[in-house]
Amino acid sequence: MKRRYLRIVRKAYRYLRHPHIRKRPWLTALTKPLFQRDLWHPCRHTVAGALSIGLFCAMLPLPFQMLLAALASMRARANIPISMAACWVTNPFTHPPLIALQINFGHWIRQHVQIPLPFDKTTEIAFLGVKVVGSPADFVVGFLTIGVILSILAYPIVYGVSMFFPNRGKRLNAAERLDQNSSH
Repeated sequence: MKRRYLRIVRKAYRYLRHPHIRKRPWLTALTKPLFQRDLWHPCRHTVAGALSIGLFCAMLPLPFQMLLAALASMRARANIPISMAACWVTNPFTHPPLIALQINFGHWIRQHVQIPLPFDKTTEIAFLGVKVVGSPADFVVGFLTIGVILSILAYPIVYGVSMFFPNRGKRLNAAERLDQNSSH
């Protein structure tokens, strides 16, 4: 799986370094940060940040979530491919149940915390035979809260899983990588 990931990343990296793309002046501000190798190598710090960004962007009800996640990852210096892949949590099959969950969770939070919002008209929506009663305010509170919770949970999950890796998920420098490759 690691080889497959590296192959996909190398292809994307080579495509972005193509002269046709590099010569466009309006793209240089966007592509210049993309060429930093640290944004493409997985280590626990960059993967945790990328997963956090990707999961938050996945909960937003916007088109082009992957583009938003990639731009935020470049700004936060997180792993770009991981943040884009994390956006696929919401796909055409999982999006309707997630919307119902966001509305119900937002309604529950608004009942217990009593958040007053101006657009508080309750409507009934049916998703795949499931009736969801809520308001646009419930949806907004729900997707923001779930996005923040998932982005916070990404860090302990990544750091916990990285404890089982041989190098604890740390970024290796060139000499350490050579030693590790020669021992295998």
